[in-house]
Amino acid sequence: MSNFKIETKCIQSGYTPANGEPRVLPICQSTTYKYDSASHLGDLFDLKAPGHMYTRISNPTVDAVEKKIADLEGGTGAVLCSSGQAANLLAILNITSAGQNIVSMSSIYGGTINLFAVTLKRLGIEVRFVTPEMSDEEVASHIDENTRMFFGETIANPALVVFDIERYAKLAHAHGIPLVVDNTFATPVLCRPFEFGADIVVHSTTKYMDGHAQVVGGVVVDGGRFDWTAGGKYPELTEPDASYHGVVYTKDFGNENAYFTKLRVQLIRDFGTPLAPLPAYLLNIGLETLALRMERHCVNALKVAKFLEQNENVTWVNYPKLPGNSQFELAEKYLPLGACGVISFGVKGGREAAVKFMDSLRLAAIVVHVADARTSVLHPASTTHRQLTDEQLIDAGITPDLVRFSVGIENADDIIADLAEALDASQK
Repeated sequence: MSNFKIETKCIQSGYTPANGEPRVLPICQSTTYKYDSASHLGDLFDLKAPGHMYTRISNPTVDAVEKKIADLEGGTGAVLCSSGQAANLLAILNITSAGQNIVSMSSIYGGTINLFAVTLKRLGIEVRFVTPEMSDEEVASHIDENTRMFFGETIANPALVVFDIERYAKLAHAHGIPLVVDNTFATPVLCRPFEFGADIVVHSTTKYMDGHAQVVGGVVVDGGRFDWTAGGKYPELTEPDASYHGVVYTKDFGNENAYFTKLRVQLIRDFGTPLAPLPAYLLNIGLETLALRMERHCVNALKVAKFLEQNENVTWVNYPKLPGNSQFELAEKYLPLGACGVISFGVKGGREAAVKFMDSLRLAAIVVHVADARTSVLHPASTTHRQLTDEQLIDAGITPDLVRFSVGIENADDIIADLAEALDASQK
């Protein structure tokens, strides 16, 4: 499908029915598979033959959706897993061990900060946070011989900082490490990080990819371009794996397939974090309309952002595609079609007024979710980022008055009317 436009890939990629087979991707709701011989099953477990051994590792329905996402991003392969957090964790553990470190932007999702700063620390992996304001030299000072990757989000949640992918790809590659980009908010419809030098892409498929708040999921996509054999930093991929009778991933599967193959057959196997067939089927339904929905999300969000910019009860508005926004130039470069449907803004009167505003909304719902077809709202400082210190909140771009508003695909006039009424109520 590589020659088709992304709108076509959203519908056609991943599953191609043969003569007389179902037109729609079937749900292969089975944990196990039947084989004609014991030797064939043995070859599967030795990774000598293609096929499915057990649904914890792979499944025909899941495989089709993985192929679609890999095609949408322009990668060589993808591995679906149980959540976006699982995707981030496995992407790191696939090539990072205790005593080593990674470098990450500080303006990322609060749950990811907790994973990085608390849980990975307990596993012996250090995460060194940097900010966009740092010079290249300052960022480079955080990288040493034990650094294994650089991590950032295309559009940070909820600060909406746009990640300068080319800049950090050059920095990472100059030090022989891969760039990992969380592309959840942008989706491959708005940005394909591999085209700007990224090496690995992760997603919380729970968000725009699903698009209907139905199933939690995550995915890791391999760009297939990073040379894992250079520099001797990644023995996990270049030296024999004892759990598969000495398989060497770069040798037996090629440099372009080594990373995602190991992640699937070793980490998904051992941690038991696959995406099940039914959630994969539902995710595929969401992917089929992804391009259409992202267009509507972006159009609606820009209209809403412009309304908020003019409203007297709003103290500030942050949306990367607003002219004059600090992220506008980067958004024009990396997100020419739009900057997703998420807007951050402050309500006049601070936290108390923000809470009153949220309680006064009728169309938009207060939910611990973002980026689906329905308009929703959240106060990150007291919910999703509640565990962060005041200093961490500031580093993540979150102020006490910040409201995260996820613009849905309803009629924009209805969304704006709901906002206007609630903003008026917040000041009474």
